[in-house]
Amino acid sequence: MARARPGLSPWLGLAAALPLGFLAVFFVWPVVAILRLGVGEGGVLAVLGSGQTWRLVGFTVGQAAASTVLAVLAGLPVAYLLARTSLRGLWFVRVAVLVPFVLPTVVVGLAFRTLLPDGGVFAIVLANAFFNVAVVARTVANLWSHVDGRAGDAARSLGASPLRAFRSVTLPALAPALTSAAAVVFLFCATSFGVVLILGGSRYRTLETEIYLRTVELLDLPGAAALSLVQLAAVVAALTVGALARRRGESALALRGRATVARRPRGALSWTVVAVALGVVALLLVPVVVLVARSFGGGLAGYRALAGFGHAGSLQVSGVDAALNSLRAATDATVLAVLLGVTASVVLVSLSRGRVRRGVVETMDTALMLPLGVSAVTVGFGYLVTLDMLPGDLRTSPALVPLAQALVVTPLVIRMVLPVLRSIDQRLRQAAASLGASPAAVWREVDVPMAGRSLLTAAGFGFVVALGEFGATSFLARPDTATLPVAIARLISRPGELNNQMAYAACTLLIVVTVAAVALVESAGRTRVGEF
Repeated sequence: MARARPGLSPWLGLAAALPLGFLAVFFVWPVVAILRLGVGEGGVLAVLGSGQTWRLVGFTVGQAAASTVLAVLAGLPVAYLLARTSLRGLWFVRVAVLVPFVLPTVVVGLAFRTLLPDGGVFAIVLANAFFNVAVVARTVANLWSHVDGRAGDAARSLGASPLRAFRSVTLPALAPALTSAAAVVFLFCATSFGVVLILGGSRYRTLETEIYLRTVELLDLPGAAALSLVQLAAVVAALTVGALARRRGESALALRGRATVARRPRGALSWTVVAVALGVVALLLVPVVVLVARSFGGGLAGYRALAGFGHAGSLQVSGVDAALNSLRAATDATVLAVLLGVTASVVLVSLSRGRVRRGVVETMDTALMLPLGVSAVTVGFGYLVTLDMLPGDLRTSPALVPLAQALVVTPLVIRMVLPVLRSIDQRLRQAAASLGASPAAVWREVDVPMAGRSLLTAAGFGFVVALGEFGATSFLARPDTATLPVAIARLISRPGELNNQMAYAACTLLIVVTVAAVALVESAGRTRVGEF
């Protein structure tokens, strides 16, 4: 009798139930409740018939498209620098590019408000592009490093200029990665919350900030739910485009195989691109440096004030307690996300190795990625209207914040761990099994050691993302359990120079932690950060 393949073992169903159950309770249920609320109250028809809604849609799409174009233009030369050149200091470039992407949105918003005090559309577009250059640079660089440069050399030997060879040979080869990166950037910009909230104020609002306004200030839950439906339609479209492009990119990588050898730039055009890339990296550092310098504008007054509650009691917790709340929530969220993400990755790999249809595996993979594409504000809003039905009414529990953060971090853990598990040579696993190792022993002795570095990277990156999460946390954190990003937003929304200094100091602390974590991630080895 043929031996059952590992994809059909009994424990696999129990393992799959853990991440899928979490997804069902803390994502599907709240989002479906929002959809029902928007439809059941007749809010959708009223919202769709409003001219204000379509102005919001127009501004949301317009600023996201402009930010995407700018991020692609800025990220492309950086991708070339990372993928095709061999220069000293590229480790620093990788860190500098990645830091803006994992900075809390309120930090980015405050940094650009410091540079451009009047805010407005220009500031919003710049900030969103700044936030997402890493997505373009890292995603495109991953494919570009596998593009065979001999085709371009052949085009130039036939008389094509370097620029024409790039347009006719290299650019088409990079199309899957560019499309995937652009779709993800557009998605992030369309659902941008903290940046628009800080820089747009009451003049410029997107669907995301309007949902927040209607829920928190106007108590218009049906209207907010209806807007969530409109936003969800745009999100699904962007996710579909991104998934198709990512699949094409994975196929392209499979065809190209190993990465090509990077080399020193040759020719005026190559050095020009390198110079432009370094200029982009320098510009990415400007808002961060300005914000840190501003935190010392009053000496150490802002840092000392973190022990207090701000001007006229602006906070209900001290800045120090808010920082501790952030650390506790981010730690809990990271532990839960790593548990869920690793379990889901093991299940997906096991299913793909077993007698399971490929479509089933891809459907599960896509379902686990959905939280990346749905607005964190919508999810937080959904928690408020559903989780009172669970025992203990989680809406009033401090555990709700790390649960929401884990929902955001888990897909990132999967995207970092899953490719590594899939790339493990099956001959090593078969050799271990032939020596009598059980399936569990094969995982313990072969897969876990080889995926260990990726797992540590995912944990570090996830911790930073959870530490700075603002969208859902702004809905869910109680005043006495506010995290540092929530405290920063409250400080800058209230008058008083002391509040501003405290906000700058708190932002600097988050920047320091973020830079340290990203440096550790990069030291652990090259990762797939930003390749969603």
